[in-house]
Amino acid sequence: MATIDRQATTLALAHALSAAERGLAVFPLSRTKLPALRSPHRDDPTAPPCHGECGRFGHGVYDASTEPERIRELFAAAPWATGYGIACGLEPHHLIGIDLDTKSGTDSSAALRELALRHLFTIPETVVVLTPSGGRHLWLSGSPDVVVPNSAGRLAPGIDIRGAGGYLVGPGSRTAHGVYSTAPGTSHLAPAPCPRALLRLLTPPPRTHHPTPSSAGGHGQGLVQFVAAAHEGQRNTRLFWAACRAYENGIGDELVEPLVDAAVQVGLSEREARSTVGSARRLVGGRQG
Repeated sequence: MATIDRQATTLALAHALSAAERGLAVFPLSRTKLPALRSPHRDDPTAPPCHGECGRFGHGVYDASTEPERIRELFAAAPWATGYGIACGLEPHHLIGIDLDTKSGTDSSAALRELALRHLFTIPETVVVLTPSGGRHLWLSGSPDVVVPNSAGRLAPGIDIRGAGGYLVGPGSRTAHGVYSTAPGTSHLAPAPCPRALLRLLTPPPRTHHPTPSSAGGHGQGLVQFVAAAHEGQRNTRLFWAACRAYENGIGDELVEPLVDAAVQVGLSEREARSTVGSARRLVGGRQG
């Protein structure tokens, strides 16, 4: 059972309510930075994708709300929460998070400056959140007609993007490694508009569409949707499970590209996704050989 730090939970709730007043949809996080409430569907891997339509808590970023009463209910259901997540891509800010990591061994801030010089844009003055590891999160507002996907290292090494379906750890959150805080002089700011040139970089051309083969039928499409509904922390597990089922049913090779596409859309790198699918193919092949 999770240890309850009532003071940390009270502070996290207070910060979350303050963020909600600024139009930011929030939900509780544990010390691991993952959603504090577990999925009500976790014991049923064949359950259809659910983004909260069932009416229960435990859908991660899809629990996020700006309504004070609902936020209090979420935290009451997770008294071990010590932080809060801020959902990206939602009205009114259509928040985009630029995560400048320090753990990759690269200078991600320099990489962003180089991109700005090469593509002729300037990073505006905006909210900056400092992470316990020494990284920074830049908050930018997007456009209502542009969907920015999550990505890891695609823009440049050490730069991760939090977009639609993703979330940022809110300032004031306490994690196992320390506290997230707003950089001095930026707490009063609203997320600045994302420069158009940067927005174009964040929305790459659509990947080549690989329609689910007719022979895969509804079962194949269901497996792809299962991966597409994955939250952070369960993406690899869902992809591996779906790929195993596909190979067991003789449609694995036909579903490779749709499964990889779905995994990339929820934040896995293409290399990682293909590696996971390959592991499933080898595992099932070994069973059937």
